[in-house]
Amino acid sequence: MIKIYLAEDQSLLNSALTQLLNLEDDFQVVGNAVDGAKAWQDLQVLKPDVAILDIEMPKMTGLEVALQVNKKNLQEKVIILTTFAQKAYFEQAVLANVSGYLLKDSPSEELIAAIRDVSAGKTIFAPELVVNMISAENNPLSTRELEILKVAESGITTKQIAQQLFLSEGTVRNYLSAVFSKLGVHNRIEAIKVVKENKWL
Repeated sequence: MIKIYLAEDQSLLNSALTQLLNLEDDFQVVGNAVDGAKAWQDLQVLKPDVAILDIEMPKMTGLEVALQVNKKNLQEKVIILTTFAQKAYFEQAVLANVSGYLLKDSPSEELIAAIRDVSAGKTIFAPELVVNMISAENNPLSTRELEILKVAESGITTKQIAQQLFLSEGTVRNYLSAVFSKLGVHNRIEAIKVVKENKWL
């Protein structure tokens, strides 16, 4: 029997996942929480085989809990379950030595299989995360260029962008021209589309 602990701050999803996992013959959900602080307290007492942690939770994030589990050398395997396929989060999860990192929109069959694999000592990362890591490493844009694109996304004029970022209009035009050149696009809309698709922004 694989003992599972679930920490997810959305109560409905928490309840649904608990019921789903308990339907498996070899699973037993031994506890759950809607905030990270309670999860961390429970994990030290309940000592489950696998802890499934959401990232964005009140009081402590799932990543902060995972770091504590790793720091204290607790034996439970940690799976991060999140809506965020972000490079920074993924890097923190790797540093916390998590055993799994899955996206919430993954099929339930994948989560169930991942729990069994992780319990058996395997490491499971969602393929999308690996792709995003590679894409993030290939990002040719500077922090300032990304900042300008983020402001430009609302559709405001070059003058308004300049005012908002305390730059001259000429400087903003130069930045945008550099962005278009680096990405091989012709306008802001195309540039923002490329950046969004690659998860650079």
